[in-house]
Amino acid sequence: MATKQTDQQLLTLFERYLVNERQYSPLTVRAYHDDLLQFQHFLQSTGPQVHLTKVEPFDVEVFLSELHDRGDATNTIARKVSALSSFYNFLVNNQLASENPFRYVQIKHHHQHLPRFFYDRELEQLFKTAKANPKPELAQRNLVILEVLYGTGIRVSECANLQLQQLDLENQMMLVHGKGDKDRYLPFGRYAHDAISTYLDQGRRTLMERQHQHHETLLVDYHGRPLTVRGIEYALTQIMQRSGLNSSIHPHMLRHSFATQLLNNGADLRTVQELLGHSNLATTQIYTHVTKEKLLQNYQQFFKRD
Repeated sequence: MATKQTDQQLLTLFERYLVNERQYSPLTVRAYHDDLLQFQHFLQSTGPQVHLTKVEPFDVEVFLSELHDRGDATNTIARKVSALSSFYNFLVNNQLASENPFRYVQIKHHHQHLPRFFYDRELEQLFKTAKANPKPELAQRNLVILEVLYGTGIRVSECANLQLQQLDLENQMMLVHGKGDKDRYLPFGRYAHDAISTYLDQGRRTLMERQHQHHETLLVDYHGRPLTVRGIEYALTQIMQRSGLNSSIHPHMLRHSFATQLLNNGADLRTVQELLGHSNLATTQIYTHVTKEKLLQNYQQFFKRD
């Protein structure tokens, strides 16, 4: 068995495997990288450095105890264990390690929390706040961010990567490059269409010309450069803070809100699955929760007893 590779070489080999063979998105690979890096730092902080191939079950137990003591959520711990177990399975399968120290780790899941979504009143306040940005070019861009994320349900990475040629304004359709290089066409409504049109004609043009930028990315920052995922998250956080709403925000909440609206208004699960780009229907089923008002409405509509 080859054991001469350094920890960094093993991590690099694994990340290449995720990209080339598993075809994971850059965000997913980054998540794996961060989880592995955290475990590596843990090993370095507990005494004499332990090579990744020499980790023992006791090391794993101490690591999990530390995560619990930090207050990490069960789902977060389960995700980290899954990433680390995948890493060691890769090493074992390629004769780079003799065993997977995470093989027998089991995380007890608590009741799965329903995804947080925005109510109509909250959404109205977010849109109102976005429009009130004193810099009109940023107000137009931020409105596009909200309209696209909420109006199509696409992932924040898909939104950040949108190129002008992916938009068909005349037919109100967009081509989205999803996870695993899976493309899908999505419709968008009048509000998103108008927001994008105004932004392209005014705000984006101003931002691009000011810094003499030339590229095809839809969303740009104040310097005309392509807006990153973190840039979108920052813009949404600023909107939330100015909105007066006592809450936090993550782009996924707008995706949750999109799915919730569809289901509450009668869309079937398969349609929602296609729109969200889920490969597995089970992933979509978490959105089948409905508000109490909708439950009551359905009960009164379909259970007739005079």
